[in-house]
Amino acid sequence: MPLKNKLLALTLGLLTCMGSVLAHEHSEPYQVKSGVAGTITSVGSDTMSNLISIWAEEFNQRYPQVNFQLQSAGSSTAPPAMIQGTASIGPMSRSLKRSEQDAFYEEFGYAPTLVPVALDAITLFVDLDNPVNSLKQEQIDSIFSVTRFCGGAESIDNWAQINGAENYPYRIRLYGRSAVSGTYGLFKNKVLCDGDFKAKVAELPSSSSIVQSVAFFKGAMGYAAWGFQNAGVKLLSVQNNAAQAAVAPSESNIRSGLYPYSRFLYLLVNKEPDKPLPNPYLEFIRFIYSKEGDAITRREGYVPLGLTRSSSVLKELSD
Repeated sequence: MPLKNKLLALTLGLLTCMGSVLAHEHSEPYQVKSGVAGTITSVGSDTMSNLISIWAEEFNQRYPQVNFQLQSAGSSTAPPAMIQGTASIGPMSRSLKRSEQDAFYEEFGYAPTLVPVALDAITLFVDLDNPVNSLKQEQIDSIFSVTRFCGGAESIDNWAQINGAENYPYRIRLYGRSAVSGTYGLFKNKVLCDGDFKAKVAELPSSSSIVQSVAFFKGAMGYAAWGFQNAGVKLLSVQNNAAQAAVAPSESNIRSGLYPYSRFLYLLVNKEPDKPLPNPYLEFIRFIYSKEGDAITRREGYVPLGLTRSSSVLKELSD
């Protein structure tokens, strides 16, 4: 296999079989090993900030000789940090762009490795009083995008333009992420058909700030990671196909891939070909995949990878 295809070897198979593991598989309890020490420097996704921090804290309790340095400024900061050697792992809420893969390959002579560590989804939030429960893909595009590449006939700027919300007298107040966020890029690609955002979409620094703003303002709507939902907002179902009913962003629908905006969350690592990923990085990933790691993943509002998937990835990383 050509070196440039190594990225696909770890991730593409998992993406294409997203729906093949539906049951709640039970991961094994974590077994502490001797001699694990060193420094793990994490630079990347702010969506994954809390998740990485808690995984690191729990791992550090088992391995006090492992020092963590965490920086969460957005997925786009992970690849350059890995290339420059200022990061040893790079949390990302999206896959790598071709330009990022090429830059890594040019520096090291082999391809980067993306390690899936959890499942998440980009979800649409509205305030609790909003009567709308679901939207079609082209409606979402017409609300957020100025180009409407997904086929919307006209711009949607008021809730009264939506069937079922004729008596909801509010302009649609929009919130989203900044361009350095993987959530921004994935929403632009999957939801806007690579179109351009309207200028009125307020770019906020985190998913949590988006959810808080939507909860506060009548008529507000925003997109953010599924794990940031709270009791102050309502999640919308999405109809991505005219022949199918709208799909709710539930855990089972995210795990199966039925919800159209499901995604993997990743750690970008620098694994040399035909060599195992060194410790403490490999052991940190083992912990993430363990029963204890899964418990943290669930508690933070994400979906664990599952035993079948994690076992397959660990085998790749150990070879």
